[in-house]
Amino acid sequence: MFNNKVYHKIDALSGSIATLRAEGVKYNEIAEIESRAGTSLAQVIKLDGPNVTLQIFAGARGVDTAAKVRFIGETMKVPFSEALLGRAFTGSGVPRDGGPAITEDPSPIGQPSVNPAKRIMPHQMVRTNIPMIDLFNTLVKSQKLPIFAKAGEPYNELLARIALQADSDVIVIGGMGLKYDEYLKLRNTLDKSGALAKTVMFVHTAADPTVECKLVPDVSLAVAEKFALKGKDVLVLLTDMTSFADAMKEIAITMEQIPSNRGYPGDLYSQLASRYEKAVDFDGAGSITILAVTTMPGGDVTHPVPDNTGYITEGQFYLSNGRIEPFGSLSRLKQQVNKNTREDHRTIMDAMIKLYSQYKETVEKQSMGFKMSAWDQKLLKYGAAFEKNMMDLSVNISLEDALDLGWKILADNFEKGEVGIPSKLADKFWPKA
Repeated sequence: MFNNKVYHKIDALSGSIATLRAEGVKYNEIAEIESRAGTSLAQVIKLDGPNVTLQIFAGARGVDTAAKVRFIGETMKVPFSEALLGRAFTGSGVPRDGGPAITEDPSPIGQPSVNPAKRIMPHQMVRTNIPMIDLFNTLVKSQKLPIFAKAGEPYNELLARIALQADSDVIVIGGMGLKYDEYLKLRNTLDKSGALAKTVMFVHTAADPTVECKLVPDVSLAVAEKFALKGKDVLVLLTDMTSFADAMKEIAITMEQIPSNRGYPGDLYSQLASRYEKAVDFDGAGSITILAVTTMPGGDVTHPVPDNTGYITEGQFYLSNGRIEPFGSLSRLKQQVNKNTREDHRTIMDAMIKLYSQYKETVEKQSMGFKMSAWDQKLLKYGAAFEKNMMDLSVNISLEDALDLGWKILADNFEKGEVGIPSKLADKFWPKA
């Protein structure tokens, strides 16, 4: 029921957190706070008897204990329209690109994940034209995968390339803690290529209030779900979920919650899972596929954010030295689709990775001064060709071209009988001299 009562006293203010006594208030309900700084929106994040805790979206600067608070009886909503495409917004849905506000069809955010009865088994690949994904760790519609990366890796460039090349109807980009020039670079890259026309961006920059960072995944996924229900295949690209977790951590500390591992809140796993589980392939409609950058502070994969993420998702991509590493990267759902792409897909994938593993061992032997055999020389030549033509993220070729290229790389460096491929396939696909 709509609550018109106005409260004139805030009991406590700390950071972006306000506490007051109120009645008839619901969890996640939105409130308007009127102060000398203007009118701000806030969300109920804790109920303890008559004590209500709010987080103020724009921060508490200018808000004092005499501010007026009115609860509007609704949870946070994000507008939905085809007009979202080509636009950029803040984490709270305010236009960031100077365009008009969109108010149609407001939809609640943070809703439960889809009923399993409405889901279908993943069975279609998402083509990205990146060989290290399409050939070696195929992305599948409705999959949820993190991209684990150290600070300084070109993960935003990778996301931009995926957005440009992926065969999805709609791209939703959720940016958290981005530098402003990173946001502009991402937007300009999509704009120049024409991909912006099928993209909607929700971006929190490092200069924006921390609270908005926490909203980005929810608004991004709420919009993605609406597009998916209209029959669209949606690819959601989030960067970076460690910033999202850090925003949760900052708010939890402000609320004086008892910290868990390395100061993160105890419900970190549940908070991450509730977002990742939005990935879905609807029965009779579209799909949501999620790729989310997770930076690893100090390159530590045991850090709470990547560690918890690994238990939720269906594998991971490791971005290291500007490349998706074949070792450590894993798409657990690739078996669902790569049996149906081309008959040589799995064979080429296995053979090339096996030989690349031998190449890495040979590089170690070489660094220790061991004498190189003729086979070692072949492996060194092969490894250089593999890294240049398969692992370089600038390579933009279809899966079929990548498979053909794989055969060519093998033929350029080895004899047919040296690569461990069954003669039936080798006779059919081995390049003619």
